[in-house]
Amino acid sequence: MNVLVYSGPGTTTDSVKHCLESLRRHLSPHYAVISVTSAILTKEPWEAKTALLVFPGGADLPFCREFNGAGTMRIKKYVRQGGLFAGFCAGGYFGSARCEFEVGNLLMEVSGPRELGFFPGTCRGAAFKGFVYASESGARAAELVVNQAAFPEVVENCVNYYNGGGVFVDADKYDSVDILAEYAEELDVASSDGPAARACQAAVVLCKVGSGLALLTGSHPEFIPELMKGESSDGGVDLACLRESVCRLASISTRLGESNYSLFLNACLQKLGLKVNDSVTPIPRLTPLFLTSAKPAVLVKFLHGIREEVGMDDGIVLGTNDTFRFHYSESFTQIAKQDEYEDPDTAIKEVQVYKNALPGYKSTPFFNLEAYYSHLLHHWEKFGSVGDFGSTLMYGEVLTSTSTMLDKNFNLLKLFPDGFTITGTTQVSGRGRGGNVWVNPPGVLASSVVVRIPLSGAKTSPVVFIQYVSSLAMVEAVRNYAGDGPSTGYAEMPIRIKWPNDVYILKPEFVGKTVSLDSGDPYAKICGTMVNANVIGTDYTLVVGCGINVANAAPTTSLNIVLDALNSVRIARGELPLPPYGMERLLAGYMFQFETMYREFLRFGFRPFLDLYYQRWLHSGHVVNLEEHRARARITGISSDWGMLLAEEVDEEGRATGVRFELQPDGNSFDMFRGLISKKNR
Repeated sequence: MNVLVYSGPGTTTDSVKHCLESLRRHLSPHYAVISVTSAILTKEPWEAKTALLVFPGGADLPFCREFNGAGTMRIKKYVRQGGLFAGFCAGGYFGSARCEFEVGNLLMEVSGPRELGFFPGTCRGAAFKGFVYASESGARAAELVVNQAAFPEVVENCVNYYNGGGVFVDADKYDSVDILAEYAEELDVASSDGPAARACQAAVVLCKVGSGLALLTGSHPEFIPELMKGESSDGGVDLACLRESVCRLASISTRLGESNYSLFLNACLQKLGLKVNDSVTPIPRLTPLFLTSAKPAVLVKFLHGIREEVGMDDGIVLGTNDTFRFHYSESFTQIAKQDEYEDPDTAIKEVQVYKNALPGYKSTPFFNLEAYYSHLLHHWEKFGSVGDFGSTLMYGEVLTSTSTMLDKNFNLLKLFPDGFTITGTTQVSGRGRGGNVWVNPPGVLASSVVVRIPLSGAKTSPVVFIQYVSSLAMVEAVRNYAGDGPSTGYAEMPIRIKWPNDVYILKPEFVGKTVSLDSGDPYAKICGTMVNANVIGTDYTLVVGCGINVANAAPTTSLNIVLDALNSVRIARGELPLPPYGMERLLAGYMFQFETMYREFLRFGFRPFLDLYYQRWLHSGHVVNLEEHRARARITGISSDWGMLLAEEVDEEGRATGVRFELQPDGNSFDMFRGLISKKNR
């Protein structure tokens, strides 16, 4: 299930960043925490796969402009039917029946009804004076009095970051509202519209909405103090005031009990019914990158090209997006550890270069480089050819994003040798389609490889098919994991392709049973491919990113979990169990399969792979609803020229009407378990 964090107009970069980071700390890997746009929330079928919808801080008027009308109706329906909503600060105003902000201030006043109305009264602010847009000058460490009846496990007081949020007026008068925390200090606005001697000062409330729940806050329980120390100054943020605010927050947190803000957020998420982590682990810090190659001459040429065309000053290389510092064997001990509070996206990436040797296993305990190259060389020797894909490899135990380090450093991209590959154990800024960013847990095999297609060959080998080739190569690497053909047993792994390039696997509870796409929801996504393309010189230079769940338990399933289920079936048949999948052998197999297919694709296009693709996909004969065309259609295949999904219209009896459709792979969203193909909105 997904936790969707809105990141469009009205939000601030910092609020989204803290929201994503904090929720991932508390909820990953049980949920996939991803950012989404208003187009997705208003046009895409997100509800069925969403555990929680979150609106972070910023300004609520743009929220209204983006969602009022059909958008808010859809969100309200989702919550009333059992969904969960969280609104932090501006999201709290947006989720109330009325917003009153700086009433009487001609320059700043925002007031009026709001359509969601999860809190049935008014959210009034700013609770404390001093708020200035795009500034931290009004920010403070707000002390909260926690409702002990709701949260007996959380100490009575905690501290939250605050900047412009409201108070939920007369919250104690609504039967559908539980007050989870109040502001401890006297407010600068009225928290009641009645003659109360000491009105309730509700800072955080939980609202019952039909069968669902809405958590609304005036403070920022999701803000993480250590991340705030490294904020950028983009947008006019007053860094001096910000740091002062953080210092106040840190000192009060220490006085009242370290990390109480984190315990409070954890308790709020549990109150929503979400599965949370027993202990909150910060995102890991970056580790050195190990640059190695089975072809030392290629590595030497690559480093020479960097020095000549980009420049290397005392080991420092300035990429378009990242800064790298290259170290050779004599300087490995000088590598500085990443600052605890440094943003991984802006931190210097330390690269250890191994020209004629490999790092010891103690240096890379989660990825055995010697074993990886041994498996890759075995493939080359068996088929009598030396390849490029994966022959030069950069590995990091903790890195930002395998795709970003290649694709976003445009001044280096033309210098990367063919088949240059980056892989890592943990990505802290992993990238997916639609701009989604996430932290992938250990157990996910993430890799990105540089692939080139001559512009002159694009007619024979259209670039769109590279995503198909990559997915097919991964499926074949999984099925031929032992390297000795289907007789080894891995060919029984129930892994299939969902058009155009996602890879799904039968859930473990269905292994050994006869299933169809109508059997509920029998398949889970296990692998995805993302291709970024640039034209450099006479080539399309592609960065093909692929991530597959190998050994992680959540948020969906993994190869080894399904393999355990398959082994139970094998044992019941009197057969030996198969050994689990390992990162090194699987990556080597994928690189070999991908390059073998790629070279044939360059000569003949995708046509030679159509039969195999159809054997591995899920859709032959599947009847779907085409939302844009308001028609039912049976899937018949894909076009060999541009990879269009081919379908023919059928009537209520399932008979062909003669009308045919061709659907673009990058323009349509395919919800196969609902049998729905809808047009994507960007």
